[in-house]
Amino acid sequence: MKYIASCSFGKDSLAMLLKLIEEKESLDEIIFYDTGMEFQAIYNIRDKILPILKENNIKYTELKPKEKFEYKMFEKPVNHRNGTKGKGYSWCGGRCRWGTTEKNKTISKYLENNYGNNYIEYVGIASDETSRINYNNIHKSYPLVKWDMKEKDCLYYCYQKGFNWLENGVDLYSILDRVSCWCCANKNLKELKNYYIYLTNYWNKLKEYQKKTNRPFKNNKYTIFDLEKRFKNEIEKE
Repeated sequence: MKYIASCSFGKDSLAMLLKLIEEKESLDEIIFYDTGMEFQAIYNIRDKILPILKENNIKYTELKPKEKFEYKMFEKPVNHRNGTKGKGYSWCGGRCRWGTTEKNKTISKYLENNYGNNYIEYVGIASDETSRINYNNIHKSYPLVKWDMKEKDCLYYCYQKGFNWLENGVDLYSILDRVSCWCCANKNLKELKNYYIYLTNYWNKLKEYQKKTNRPFKNNKYTIFDLEKRFKNEIEKE
């Protein structure tokens, strides 16, 4: 039996990985699926982890989408449900989480092709997020639930181990709920306002992307430009 951990290098999966190593649990391989749209902080965490994996003789595998994320957003020929044709899937988020679907399929295919049925995949779901768990999949294991590590526990544990997610001098977890793809349309208004205030480089990228699609970014109603006006007005009134 092979033991593989899926790690996005966000707080939960990183805490899982570090504790698996600390507890000397069986761990043969780490898989990181790089969408190409991760925060720079995620890549920095990855680079800090690689020597630790090498030291513990743990294989590292990096998977990527077949086609670049931006190509699928704006250029890929798409057949719409109403019979029309277009280009690109536009924003990834809400009911149209095409990036997440491809990620899960790619990881599953890799595991099946390399290990058949002879593997256990560690998944970093915290103990206060058990609604996300698929208990019917016999190949998945949830160490954080076993250890009763909640999301806040995972973040504290990572900080204790000397890991943080710095961007422009700001720790991402101090202004964001989740450090997922920076262009994820599931970001809430609080997070997006913090983009506007603290992460101007990413905010400007979102504006460039909005110019390439007619689909609103938030709630199928608000474009990035609408949100910018809203945040600007709120800040002026503060």
